[in-house]
Amino acid sequence: MGLKTTGRVTIGIVDSGYGFESSPPVGIDRVVASQAFRFDQGVILAPVVNDRLGHGSALLEVIAEQAPQAEFAIAQIFTERLSTTPVQVAAAIDWLVEQQVDLINLSLGLRNDRDILRVACENAIKAGVIICASSPAKGDPVYPSAYPGVFRMTGDARCTGPKQLSSLKTQYADFGGYVKARNGVIGASAGCAQLTGHIGRYLTTGGASDLNSVSHWLESQADYFGVEVRFPPGSVEQKDGGQEK
Repeated sequence: MGLKTTGRVTIGIVDSGYGFESSPPVGIDRVVASQAFRFDQGVILAPVVNDRLGHGSALLEVIAEQAPQAEFAIAQIFTERLSTTPVQVAAAIDWLVEQQVDLINLSLGLRNDRDILRVACENAIKAGVIICASSPAKGDPVYPSAYPGVFRMTGDARCTGPKQLSSLKTQYADFGGYVKARNGVIGASAGCAQLTGHIGRYLTTGGASDLNSVSHWLESQADYFGVEVRFPPGSVEQKDGGQEK
């Protein structure tokens, strides 16, 4: 498939592809480019196959519902299981930059820093591409969310629906989103996709694409601020729902 339509916002999704089954995900008709990245002693380009895992299809639907005017470029790195290599992720990011995407969703996290992945993210950011990557709400950092200039996105149980988001600004994550999606996808993967969708909608309405402007806009939309705190049953804080806007 070709490059994005001039003047439109295109969102790249690096995941398990998108479904062709009888109940296709919302947004499948807005996919304008797709490419699979297999690994066999190096990265091999291949046609995208059916999304056997359902993970990428669920995320496409989440983002498409949040950003109904956006188009999509799909980079498939998962096939039989949710396992990949840094070189595949880096190749997918490089390809998405070539497709002139505005925004990339990476609902994944690798434990180790790798030069090839870091450089791919740096080059994307230099090209003006916004990167959203999953980050655990607590624990050791993962990549690429730990790289400078990448939005660290996670799930937040305080968000009771797709329209809600939180401004966390913790050592672990920048923003949190609704934790549920189709096909049983939950947690940071779903939260990251929700936030990518919010940003996509912001961009399609003419929002400035520099990182500071995007961050300030997300904060202005937040329903909750600060870390998610779990209080004992029956406490006043629990009834009030925590630090709500």
